[in-house]
Amino acid sequence: MKTFEIAVIGGGLAGMIAAIALGRGGRNVALVAPPAPREDRRTTALMDQSIRFMDRLTLWERLRPSSAPLSTMRIIDGTNRLLRAPTATFRAAEVGLEAFGYNFPNKALMEVLEAAAAAEGNITRFTAFADAIDVTEDAVSISLDNGETLTADFAIGADGRKSKLRETVGIDVKKWSYPQSAMVLNFQHSLPHENISTEFHTENGPFTQVPLPGNRSSLVWVQSPSDAETRSELSLAELSNVVEERMQSLLGEVTVEEGVQIWPLSGMMAHRSGKGRVALIGEAAHVFPPIGAQGLNLSLRDVMALTDILCDRPELPISKDAGSQFDRKRRVDIMTRTASVDVLNRSLLSDFLPMQVLRAAGLHILAAVPPFRSMVMREGVEPGRGLRAIPDAIKEHLRRKKA
Repeated sequence: MKTFEIAVIGGGLAGMIAAIALGRGGRNVALVAPPAPREDRRTTALMDQSIRFMDRLTLWERLRPSSAPLSTMRIIDGTNRLLRAPTATFRAAEVGLEAFGYNFPNKALMEVLEAAAAAEGNITRFTAFADAIDVTEDAVSISLDNGETLTADFAIGADGRKSKLRETVGIDVKKWSYPQSAMVLNFQHSLPHENISTEFHTENGPFTQVPLPGNRSSLVWVQSPSDAETRSELSLAELSNVVEERMQSLLGEVTVEEGVQIWPLSGMMAHRSGKGRVALIGEAAHVFPPIGAQGLNLSLRDVMALTDILCDRPELPISKDAGSQFDRKRRVDIMTRTASVDVLNRSLLSDFLPMQVLRAAGLHILAAVPPFRSMVMREGVEPGRGLRAIPDAIKEHLRRKKA
């Protein structure tokens, strides 16, 4: 039987980053990560805080050539409702950043992570599934489907929304669904995107274009399941015309690339993110729609918190209540982010007039009041950063008015 300090179960993006971060933090890590069964054609936008964390792990420079900066983010009300919100434009330069974050293909990120994990001396990779898990007060025992068994002082579940580790320790979840599916695709366009990401708010959900290197962008189009199914059956030329029309030809002629995927939308939140010798990260702990580039950024904050707890004194044994510490540290961030994304998504679907008034008023304030817009931008990049900046933002606004 092989013994480790930490076992990370799951080889998705969150699990791989967790294993690398904890290995480089001085812990001996078992990475239980079978090869991914499906090629991921999606892209991910990591915000500034996450990029700085990736840089500390010496991963960012390898990923940078595959990425495009998000220098400007624009929200356009694409509904046909009576009450329509004004266009809101957010520029990274307003908060002293070159970019809010960077967008890149998930495939490119996974290639960087696979190479880093293979080169990390503190990581032992097991390309098998966790068949059975036993958690006690003193250790975690994991039996793999290839017959091997390993033990660890602490286990991290990065094994998705059907997490075996979460089920083993009896952590319940709250689940909900949306009458929506996300169409995910990449496309070429004849006009430069100028590092601007544009999100059209429609009655069925957001239609979000995010820059990629060159004259290419990714698209997450949230729509009704029936519309998504119908549009997925169009030829690429027909779908290109539909996307260009929805984009209001902002990027000129559109050419959709092969590999259109449809993902049903749902939400989930575990009642706890950890207890005892167990922690849950990524989609083992929280799932919500792809709105506002929050998914993997929230997972990376999970990893940052775990690194703080488990690697502060790597020469010492891991505390038997480290999972409970993690839960306390992450609870507020996970609950507030999940709730805010849920409310925003439901506000687009709602025909309730007061809800439409509130949404339109909120976007109007964002467009018209610089201190509030600055606070929201900073908060989107890094939780707490916007709130800390409120006093300085108000002082600067008053100073400009007097001048």
